[in-house]
Amino acid sequence: MSALPPPDRSRLAALDEHFGFGLSQAELDEFAPAVAGTLEHPEAVEELYRRSAPAPEQRQWSYPHDNPWGAWHVTTSVRESEQGPLAGRTVAIKDNVAVSGVPMMNGSRSVEGFIPIRDATTVTRLLGAGATIAGKSVCEDLCFSGGSFTSKPGPVRNPWDESRNAGGSSSGSAALVASGEVDLALGGDQGGSVRMPSAFCGIVGHKPTHGLVPYTGAFPIERTIDHLGPMTRTVEDAARMLTVLAGADGADPRQPTAISGVDYLAALDEPAAGMRIGVVTEGFGTPVSDPAVDEAVRAGVDRLRAAGLAAEDVSIPWHVDVMHVWNVIATEGAAYQMLDGNGFGMNVEDFYDPELIAHYGRGRLEHGAELSKTVKLVGLSGRYTFEEGGGRYYAMARHLVHRARAAYDAALTRCDVLVMPTVPYPARPLPTADVPLGQYLDTALSMIGNTAPFNTTGHPACSVPTASVDGLPTGMMIVGRHFEDAAVLRVARTFEQAVGGFPGPPSGDR
Repeated sequence: MSALPPPDRSRLAALDEHFGFGLSQAELDEFAPAVAGTLEHPEAVEELYRRSAPAPEQRQWSYPHDNPWGAWHVTTSVRESEQGPLAGRTVAIKDNVAVSGVPMMNGSRSVEGFIPIRDATTVTRLLGAGATIAGKSVCEDLCFSGGSFTSKPGPVRNPWDESRNAGGSSSGSAALVASGEVDLALGGDQGGSVRMPSAFCGIVGHKPTHGLVPYTGAFPIERTIDHLGPMTRTVEDAARMLTVLAGADGADPRQPTAISGVDYLAALDEPAAGMRIGVVTEGFGTPVSDPAVDEAVRAGVDRLRAAGLAAEDVSIPWHVDVMHVWNVIATEGAAYQMLDGNGFGMNVEDFYDPELIAHYGRGRLEHGAELSKTVKLVGLSGRYTFEEGGGRYYAMARHLVHRARAAYDAALTRCDVLVMPTVPYPARPLPTADVPLGQYLDTALSMIGNTAPFNTTGHPACSVPTASVDGLPTGMMIVGRHFEDAAVLRVARTFEQAVGGFPGPPSGDR
C-alpha cells in the first residue's frame, strides 16, 4: 500500500475554489498540516479492506472466434451445479454484470480491462440454479442507448436483418437469445433496455418491479431506475428465470427489506380469463409511431379478448408527462452518479465495488473522448442543470415520480394490466459512423417513450412479440401493479398460447 500524498499548495487552492470557501493563502497554509493529518484514516481503511478482499475466481474465458452478430464480448463455460430449475440451460450475462474472473467492459473503453473479483448476486443465483454461463453479452457504451450501435468495439446486429439494430442497451443478450446461441440471457433496464431489444429481436423481455431482483454487482446508472431482468424465447422460461433471480439479498438499497417468494412458473397455470386490460391511448399514435406497429398491438389485444380477457381503452395523461421526469433523473441523476460519482456515488448503504470504481474512475478520464455521444449528452446536460439548479430539478422530479406512479396505480385499480406498444417502430438500419448528431441521437433514444416511464415508476413490464411489420418483429408491452409480476407474465403467457408461440428469425437456430 502506497501512502496517500498530501495535497500541495496548488491542489489546496483548487479545492478551496471548488467549494468557494474564500480562504487566503495564509489560511490554506494553516490548513495544510491538518488536512495531511486526516489522511491516515483512508490509508488505514485501504489496509483493512485489503485484508478481507477476495481474489477473483480462476475461470477460463476467451474472445469469440465466431461472432456473427457482434453480440459476444467474451465466451466462457461456468457451471457450479448440475441440479436446479435451470440445469442444462445456457445463459448470457449482460456485460455490465460482474462474473468473477471474467472480463467486464460495459460496452465502453472506460471500463475495458476490468476483471471483477466477486460474482453479482444474480450470477450466484443463476449458477446455484444449475445454469451454465456461456459468456458476457455486448451492451451499449455504459448502457446509455437503445440503438445497439454505441458499443465498443462495434455494433450489435439484429438476427432478423443484420443491417439493422438489435435495440439496446441489452443488445447482445437479445441477439444471442433470438439467434439461438443461448437459451436465456440476463439484461439490464434503466429506460427500456430489456424490453426494447426484446421487441426489436422478437423475444420475451421482462423488467421486474423495481427492487424485486437485486442489482448488487451490476454497473449502476442511477439507483432509482436500475433494473435487471430475464430475456428468453418463451414466457415460461422468463417465469422460471425470474423465480430464480427474485428476492432480497440484504445488500441492495433498491430492494425492500423482505420480499415474499413467488413461484412465477407455477403462477402461469392460473387462468387469465376474466382479467381486465387497459389499453393506454397515450401509448399509441405518438410522433414517432409506425401505424403498422400500433395496429399489430391492437390486433394482439383482440387475441387476448378472444382468449377471455376484457379490454378497454384508458387514458393516462401522465404517461406523456412522466418522460420529462425520467429525462431529468436519467441525465442529472446519472451525471451525478454514473459520471461524477464513478458509477456508484456515495451516501447510500450500498454494495460498493472499490476495484471497479477505481478502474472506471481512471478510464473515464483517460477515454473520455471515446465515450458515446449519448453519454456525453448526459454529462453536458445533467451537469449543467445540476450546477444551475443546485440539484433542485432532480429533487422536483423525485416528487413528481409519486404523482406519476399514482396515476398508473389509479388505472390499475380498474384494470389488472395495462397494454401498449413496447417500441413505436421496428428495428432501424444501423447508422454510419459519420451520421450527424441529430440522427445519431434519434436512432439511439427515440424509441423509449413507452418503456422509460415504468423505470421511473417501478411497475413491472413485459414485452412479448406480436405480429411482424415488414418482416421484422414488434413488441406488445404488458404492465402490472407493483410486485404483481405474476399477473403480467400470466397475461403474456395467455397471449403466447393464443398465437401458437413466437417465431424465430429465418437464420436463427431455433
